Amino acid sequence: MNEPWYNKSVFYQIYPLGATGAPYENDHQEVHRLLQLEEWIPNLKKLGIDCILLNPVFDSTSHGYDTIDYKKVDPRLGDNADLSHYVSLCHKKGMRVILDSVFNHVGREFPPFLDVLKNREASKYLNWFHIDMNQNNSYDDHLSYLDWEGNSNLVKLNLKNPEVKNYLFDVVKFWVDTFDIDGLRLDVAYCLDPDFLKELHTFAKSLKPDFFLLGETLHGDYNQWVNEQMLDSCTNYECYKGLYSSFNTRNFFEILYSFNRQFGNEQWCLYKGKHLFNFVDNHDVERIASILDVKANLPLIYTMLFTMPGIPCLYYGSEWGIEGKKGNMDRDIRPNIESLKWNALTDRIQKLIEIHHDHSALIDGDYSQIALTNTACIYQRKNAEETIWCCINLDENPVDLPVNVDQNMEELLSNEKEKIENTVHLGSQSAKVLLF
Repeated sequence: MNEPWYNKSVFYQIYPLGATGAPYENDHQEVHRLLQLEEWIPNLKKLGIDCILLNPVFDSTSHGYDTIDYKKVDPRLGDNADLSHYVSLCHKKGMRVILDSVFNHVGREFPPFLDVLKNREASKYLNWFHIDMNQNNSYDDHLSYLDWEGNSNLVKLNLKNPEVKNYLFDVVKFWVDTFDIDGLRLDVAYCLDPDFLKELHTFAKSLKPDFFLLGETLHGDYNQWVNEQMLDSCTNYECYKGLYSSFNTRNFFEILYSFNRQFGNEQWCLYKGKHLFNFVDNHDVERIASILDVKANLPLIYTMLFTMPGIPCLYYGSEWGIEGKKGNMDRDIRPNIESLKWNALTDRIQKLIEIHHDHSALIDGDYSQIALTNTACIYQRKNAEETIWCCINLDENPVDLPVNVDQNMEELLSNEKEKIENTVHLGSQSAKVLLF
């Protein structure tokens, strides 16, 4: 299986400002909260995590996406030495680290923007942004500027300006040289200038040939971003919605349609051979334990996450089923974690990660549908080495699904042999991962 490391990895996303209990507004007091995350490393290693995705860690006004200084760790989290030490510890345990990069916009306290506010047309940074001196704005700056989706505290950068591009490329080099990071999550990648993405790709791969570029994308044709010139992967929001919706509406036709549309073997299927970034929750959406109508379906939806085509990612705390709804400045979905938990759901996820690591068909195998009803399904992942069936029943009643197979298999969740005689039996709200 000649795949780059990220296609074979299980990711774990942490929102450090929330997880460590940092104040929402930057008080500019240096507190070494990032050190708390070092205590998580043994648990993540035990779980089987390959790479940690850290949401914003650099100096910002509030939530991390309003950057002040790209080269300084936010004092609410500590200092640059703390981040270097954390990445080094992860590497020693065999885990990689990628950082959230906010290159579409900056905060209003970003020094070049403050220079524009002070010196106006005379500022050497005037063309770093999209400024109109003939307008005003809600801050009464006597100028206006492009922002991100109507958020005037997020000032859009001019990514066509060579000075801006060179500045950001220098930031990436600084992060690699200083912290030895392994990749980037590109915030709102769907807003980034395509030429900038192409140049970033070339530059980043020159620093580290296996540097991972992940883009945040919400809709549209993911091929416009995920290709050999731009990104290695992007967030799969189509299947994110389909996953929880299929369970709540008891309609597996929805998610299996998306699987086939994206990864099936027909000519019209969109992303065959590509590895999209899959998740059931993250820092921008409600926790899956709060979305699912039936909590008993949590192990089942994670079974689907770890057996569908693509790269699986867990969001911190969801491996033991914590809840969280949007609102309150998203604090409830980005909570402070005072103590790590481990329960039956964590055990199931640990086992699924083990299966994901041990079976190459779940990395590069083709996808096809074997059996489907509203509340039960079987789909296949197959490569030259092996064939795996993922079988799920979300109904309260057992089900027997007819199949054209009569042979012995191994059920990987239980490590037990199973004889399949033209029927797969699934108990109430249960799953099987069959190898043959």
